[in-house]
Amino acid sequence: MISRDSSVGWTMFSKAIVRPPCTRFAEGLTTINLGAPNYARALQQHAAYCKALEECGLTLTRLEADERYPDSTFVEDTAVVMRALPHAQAPALATSPTRAIRTRPGACSRAGEVESIAEVLSRFFSELHSIQEPGTLEGGDVCEAQDHFFIGVSERTNEAGAHQLAKLLASDGYTSSFVDIRTVKNVLHLKSGLAYLGNNRLAVIDGLADHQAFRRYDLVRVNAMEQYAANCVRVNDYVLMAAGYPEFELTLQDMGHKTFSIEMTEFQKMDGGLSCLSLRF
Repeated sequence: MISRDSSVGWTMFSKAIVRPPCTRFAEGLTTINLGAPNYARALQQHAAYCKALEECGLTLTRLEADERYPDSTFVEDTAVVMRALPHAQAPALATSPTRAIRTRPGACSRAGEVESIAEVLSRFFSELHSIQEPGTLEGGDVCEAQDHFFIGVSERTNEAGAHQLAKLLASDGYTSSFVDIRTVKNVLHLKSGLAYLGNNRLAVIDGLADHQAFRRYDLVRVNAMEQYAANCVRVNDYVLMAAGYPEFELTLQDMGHKTFSIEMTEFQKMDGGLSCLSLRF
């Protein structure tokens, strides 16, 4: 399911879980004043996103739209996926995902989404853990960079939830660091402004670039006019990114990345981005 390509410093994916937006999508949570999303266009954009994942080599588990939860298309917020790190005596352990951690969303209206996806997770993961009260955690605040995780402390993920996740990660040999984004403007989740591109390289917005947690990484800065593009996703040989951000796309291509641009306008209206729309493993 998950394998490591050491030549590019990247974890290769083969599967993803996705869920299309429901008819109540426009009733979901948002902090952005860009108008109401067009539902038909959102479905088209989601279909294009799924096609891109498949063209990157992923097999999709397609869940039905869930009318109970307007934000339920953002499946990444419901879980964090962990794979075992390689060991000298058993290097094959690195190729199998062993744990999924069910989150505990900071937005109360999203709590039911976690339970609705638990059965699906049990098909793929031998261990399921959960973030417990008083902790809150949403997957959009968790950025994996090979054997290290950046955990955002935000309006949706509190310090208690971040510490619980860090402890679970440490039990599998991962390190982690916290990034407080509560004072960073126009950033809902950590991955609204951060993405790991492989090869020790991070795409990052200016508001996060000076954080000490990133000092050992090569930073690809996303300018303020194209900030939304920072929520890109490395999927095997490609970087998926939102369409309409030519400067950032050219920067990635000049660095040797193959890009796949996808229209995301309707999800942007609901505080969503590319990473939010799938659980990849």
